[in-house]
Amino acid sequence: MLDAATRARDFPALAGIVYLNTAAEGIPPPAVGEGLVQYFRDKQLGMDGRLRHAAVHAEARRLAAELIGLEADDVAICSCSSEAFNLASLALGLRAGDEVVVTDLDFPARVTPFLQDGCPATVTVWRSREGSLVNDDLVALLSPRTRLVSLPLVSFYNGFRAAVPAVAEIVHRHSPALLAVDITQGLGRIPLDRDSGALAGADLIVSSTHKWLLGPHGGGIVGVPSTRRDTWTVPAGGWFNIHDAFGADRFERAESLPGAASFAVGMPNYPALYAIKGAIEYLSGVGIAAIDRRATPLVAECLSGLRALGVDLLSPTDPARLAGILAFRHPRADALHRFLHERKIHVMHHAGRLRVALHGYNTAADVATFLQTLAAALATV
Repeated sequence: MLDAATRARDFPALAGIVYLNTAAEGIPPPAVGEGLVQYFRDKQLGMDGRLRHAAVHAEARRLAAELIGLEADDVAICSCSSEAFNLASLALGLRAGDEVVVTDLDFPARVTPFLQDGCPATVTVWRSREGSLVNDDLVALLSPRTRLVSLPLVSFYNGFRAAVPAVAEIVHRHSPALLAVDITQGLGRIPLDRDSGALAGADLIVSSTHKWLLGPHGGGIVGVPSTRRDTWTVPAGGWFNIHDAFGADRFERAESLPGAASFAVGMPNYPALYAIKGAIEYLSGVGIAAIDRRATPLVAECLSGLRALGVDLLSPTDPARLAGILAFRHPRADALHRFLHERKIHVMHHAGRLRVALHGYNTAADVATFLQTLAAALATV
């Protein structure tokens, strides 16, 4: 991943293209496909395969827990981040008068569960300024009625990177609220383990698996610190998440397992778990810190190039406030996107915004080619 030989071996699909769209879809290494094949082989064993499925499930949870600085018992893997946030809303048991704070840099999955007609809470938006969330602005939004603050570690929209410990300190000092952090746009790209301290103070941690983690669809990592197990216990029907689901009193009562375990409401998505295990093993073998050291200078170089081209940046201009994403807008964004794509340069385009994402498999040549081609596009469209 970090040199020409391993890049060609592990990511042959990148030959001949400049792929800068990991924030939407990661390119999986062979270990992910091998995991899916192994699942099929184990599934052919029928019920005997369940023992192997369970072992892979346990190992995937352990590996995911290491990445985010928790113990395996504090991590569950559900179907996606959207499911996780809907279950989190259910766990909170929100009532009329309760308040939820979201940000204008949030992905819809973190916001829409609290905007449904069935949710009685009031939603308040923490609005960014010049592409950044200003922590002092949050204080005025908090009150004794605030139950939840939802925060993206890295914004899908413009790449702004939040300082979770600082936000957590404000949330917990000024309200009884819990802090939920979506790490989808950072997991696999920047160090988030216990030593990094990057997630200190978070009360709920959620991530998708098909982006920077380079895994499959159908996975949602949920982390609940042991001190918050009772707080985040989901009262959802199921069987995998229920204490003694087949007991003699099973038609009289249902008791959810505490904490993260309550987010795994049904039969696990074993194909995804095999693939997730393979993805994490691959990235851990490369080293998340090594990936960060490789990609961070590329982000700074790309940021500098975009500023020199005079585009309307949506991202913060301080590289320290970024992880792997840069974004800008243009009145002819659709034409720019088409120009780039015709030249096999892959970026995200949505509603006048172009987004660039740089991971460990990207190179200085990728950045140079993108900037040169973008300059040509700006002079043409």
